[in-house]
Amino acid sequence: MARGSSSSVRATKWWSFELACLALAAATAVLGVSAAVPFAADLAHCPKSCGGVNISYPYGVGPGCFRPGFEVTCNRSTRPPKLFLGSNDTTTEIVQQYPWGIVQASIVFNIAIRPDGAPGTTYNISWEALGRNLYAEYSNMVMVGCGIEAYMFAATDPGNMLGFCESTCSDMAAMENWAEGRPCSGMGCCSIRFKTSFRLSIIQKEEALPTAVANATVKAFATDHVYFFSTADLLSDTVNESTIGASTVYLRPVITDQPNCRKAKKDKQYACAASSCWDDDDGRSGYTCFCTSQHDDGNPYIVGPGGCSQAGYEPSHDKLNCSRTCGNTSIPFPFGLEPECSATAKFQLNCTSSQLLTQRSYVQYQVVNISVEEGLLSVNRTYDPKHFLDNSDLIMEDTDFSELYGIWKWAISNTTCDLAKNQNHTSYACISANSECTNVTDGHVYIGYRCKCSQGYEGNPYIRNGCNDINECLMIPYLCTETCYNREGSYNCTSCPQGTWFDPVQRQCTSSKHRSLVFVVAIGLGSGFGVLALTLSTTILIQQWKRHARKTIRRAYFRRNKGLLLEQLIVSSEKSATQSTKIFSLDDLEMATNDFDSTRIVGCGGHGTVYKGILSDQRVVAIKKSKIVEQSEIDQFINEVAILSQIIHRNVVKLFGCCLESEVPLLVYEFISNGTLYDLLHGDLSARCLLTWDDRTRVALEAANALAYLHSAASIPIFHRDVKSANILLNDSFTAKVSDFGASRSISIDETHVVTIVQGTFGYLDPEYYHTGQLNEKSDVYSFGVILVELLTRKKPIFLNCFGEKQNLSHCFLQTLPDKTTAQMLDPQVFEEADEREIDEMASLAEMCLKLRGEERPTMREVELRLQLLRGKVTKKNQQDLHVDKETEPLLLSEANANSCTQHIELGKISSPTTRESTRCYTMEKELVSWSDLPR
Repeated sequence: MARGSSSSVRATKWWSFELACLALAAATAVLGVSAAVPFAADLAHCPKSCGGVNISYPYGVGPGCFRPGFEVTCNRSTRPPKLFLGSNDTTTEIVQQYPWGIVQASIVFNIAIRPDGAPGTTYNISWEALGRNLYAEYSNMVMVGCGIEAYMFAATDPGNMLGFCESTCSDMAAMENWAEGRPCSGMGCCSIRFKTSFRLSIIQKEEALPTAVANATVKAFATDHVYFFSTADLLSDTVNESTIGASTVYLRPVITDQPNCRKAKKDKQYACAASSCWDDDDGRSGYTCFCTSQHDDGNPYIVGPGGCSQAGYEPSHDKLNCSRTCGNTSIPFPFGLEPECSATAKFQLNCTSSQLLTQRSYVQYQVVNISVEEGLLSVNRTYDPKHFLDNSDLIMEDTDFSELYGIWKWAISNTTCDLAKNQNHTSYACISANSECTNVTDGHVYIGYRCKCSQGYEGNPYIRNGCNDINECLMIPYLCTETCYNREGSYNCTSCPQGTWFDPVQRQCTSSKHRSLVFVVAIGLGSGFGVLALTLSTTILIQQWKRHARKTIRRAYFRRNKGLLLEQLIVSSEKSATQSTKIFSLDDLEMATNDFDSTRIVGCGGHGTVYKGILSDQRVVAIKKSKIVEQSEIDQFINEVAILSQIIHRNVVKLFGCCLESEVPLLVYEFISNGTLYDLLHGDLSARCLLTWDDRTRVALEAANALAYLHSAASIPIFHRDVKSANILLNDSFTAKVSDFGASRSISIDETHVVTIVQGTFGYLDPEYYHTGQLNEKSDVYSFGVILVELLTRKKPIFLNCFGEKQNLSHCFLQTLPDKTTAQMLDPQVFEEADEREIDEMASLAEMCLKLRGEERPTMREVELRLQLLRGKVTKKNQQDLHVDKETEPLLLSEANANSCTQHIELGKISSPTTRESTRCYTMEKELVSWSDLPR
C-alpha cells in the first residue's frame, strides 16, 4: 500500500513539473541556434542506448557525442549493461531519459557499520551531479539504519550545512507497531532534503541495538517521494530496486556556461536549438532549453530530425476574404489577424483601436511596419493592459528588450533551408514561383529560415505567384546608354540598327537622316552659336544623367540604411520628438556645407568628421559624418537615433536629425560656437585663461548635471563612455554642452553594467573598466574626475614634465594629496582667484571620483550635489567682493584694459570681471618658479 501511494505521488509531481515547463516554454519566443548546437547528422555515429536506456544529446558516450559536462558511461561488464553519469561515477545509474534532457537516476549507497566501531566513528560519502550541471527536483536522501547521526554539506561549500537527521531504534516489536508503514520519523530511518551536489557524514552513536539489526548495514539512497519505513529494509544486507521500491530521483540539466538566457544568446556556446530558453529560478546561475510546442517531445539541443519540430505551417491559409490592414499598417501573409488567415498561430496578430499589436513574454508591442522582403518588424512598446493578448508564441528576436523601439528579425521555422525543403513539402513556406529560401542569422546565432523573391523579382514569396518581375528599364532611368529591353527577371541593353541612332531624349532609336538634318540646321544658324548650343545641351544631358544616377544611388543607400523603418519609428513616436527630429536629404546637407568643403571641418574624432553648416532655415548646425560602414552597425545606428532624439536637456548637445542617403549615415546637431573646454584650457598656456574660477565651477556643475541626467533621469539609462574635456562644448554664453555619443551605450533599468569592447581616450579611461571590460556609470565618474583635475591644474591628461617625460595627470595629482603638495600642480590663476577651502573641496571631490574601485566612487548625482554646494559658495563670495569694491572706490579702467575688454566682447566670449581686468600671463617657466615658493 505504501509503495503504491509513493508511486502515485511521484507521477503527480512529474506531471506537475512537466506542465510548469510547458507553460514557461510557451512564454518564451526567442529562437537561436549557435555554433555549439550539433545537427542530427553530426551525432549519427554516437551510441543511442545502453542496456535498454535511450541516450540523447546533450548526454553522450564517447568524443563528440556529448556537450561538455554531460558525459555518461555505459558499463557493459554487467548483464544487462548499466548507464552511469560521468566517467568515474558508479553510484548514480541512469534508469530512464525523458524529453528536454531530464533523467531518472538511481542513487544508492551501502555503508557497513562495524560492530566493534567506537562511538563517534564517522563514515563519509559524497555525490556530485555531473560537474554540477544537474539539478535534483523534490529529492530526499534517506538513511535506513540504527544509532546514527547524518550531516549533509554542500559539495562546493563545506561550511554550508544543507541538513541534519538522526535515527534511533528500540526493540523490534515497538518499531513494527509504531514505525512500520509510516513516513520517516527518526525511528529506524531519517531523511534530508537536497537539490545539488553534497557530502554526507554519518556518525555512529553509542546505542544498544536490537539483536536482529546489530550487524546490519546503513542503507542511504535518494528518492523523490516520501519513504515509508519497513523493517524488512532495515534487516536487508543490500539495497536494490526489489528491497527499496523506487529509490530514484529526477535530475534536470542546467547549462552553466552563462548566468541567464539573455547573456547566453550572445555567446557562441549557446545551447538551445529550439525557440525557448528558461532562466534557472532556484538561485543558481544557468539556463535550460525547452521546445515551444506543448505537444513537442523533441530534443531542444539539436537541429534536424529528432529536434524540436516546427510543424503546422499552412500556406493554404492565405484567403481572399482575410483582412490585410489595421489602421495604416498593412499585414502581408504569413501574418494575419484570424487563425485561418495566418500561416500559424505564431504569426497571428491583434488589431485593437486601429493599432496592430503583438505579445512577447508578457510585454505588449505595437507593430508599426512589417517587411516581408527583409524579414523585419519595427515595433513600439505599449503598456495598455486592456490590449493584453493570449498568443505569445511568436518566433521573433529583437535587438534589445529594454528599448522603447526595436527592430525584430523573424523566421518561418528554426530549421535550415535544406531540411525545410526535404522534410515536408506541404509545409514549405517558399511557394511562389521565382522565390528562394535564405537562412536567418543574428551574429553567430542561427535563427531559422525565411523566403525572399529571386533577384529581378519583387513581392511576397509566401503566396502563390507572389513574386513579380521588376521592370528595371522603367524603375532605373538611364540604366542603358542605348536601348533597354526588359525581360523576365532581368534586362538587356542593345545597340540601335544600322542607319539609326539612340535619342536620349525620346529614349528610342531614330533615323540617321533626321540627325543629319538637325546638324545642317545647327550649322546654318552659325557655327559659333551651334557649337555653344551643342555644348550646353550636352552639359545639361550629362548633368541630368548624373543627377538621376545620383538619386538612384541615394535611394539605394536610404533603403540599405533602413530609412523606411526609421521614418516609421519617428512618425509613430511622441509629438515632442517629431517636432525636433527630422530625416534630412543629402542635398540639404551638401548645400549647408558647400558640398562638404574641407574649410567647413571643425573637428575630427575616432567616430567621424564634424562639419559646420547653415540650413535653409538659417539654423547653424554641426554635421557629423560617421565612419560606420558595416551593415550590423547600421542596424544599431537606427536604435541610437531613436534614443538620442528623446534626450532634451539644456546641457546636452541637441540632435536635430539625420541623413541616410549617403554610404554612411550623417547626424545633424546644434552648432556650438565657442569650441571645446579642452581648447580653452590647453590652447595657449602663455596667456591667461578666459575661464575664471567662477566660470570653471559653473562649467563643472553643468557638465555633471548633464551626465547625472543621462545616468538616472533619462527614460533609458545611458553611459557616455568617452567623457573628456574635448567632448564638453561651450556656446555663446559659455554654457557647457556634453557631446559625441558615438561610443555611448544604453542599458535596461534593471542592469548595473554591460560588458563591451573597451573604448575611450587614454588619460580619461577608467582603470577598472579597462581591466574588466564591464562598463557602468562609475566609469563616467572616473573620467569626470580627470576633468576636475584639468580645471584645477590647466594641464592635459597626458602631459610632459620638466624632464620631457610623459606623465599621467590623475596619477600625479593623487600622489600629491598625501604629502599636501597639491598646490604645486595648481593653475596660478586658480590659486589667485579661489580661496583655500574652495580648492580643497574641488580637489577632494576629484580624489573621490578617481578611486580605483568603482564601488568607492560617488554617483554623478552625488557629484552634482557637491558641485552645487561649491558653486553656491563661490557665487556668494563674488557678490560680497563686488559689493566691497563698489563701496571703496569707483571702478576705473585704463585705456589698455578697456581695449582688452572690447576685444573680448567682439569675440563673444564675455567672462567674469576678474578676467577682463587682468592682463597677467604666465609662461611654463614662471609657473615652475611660482610653484617652488609654495609650501611642500
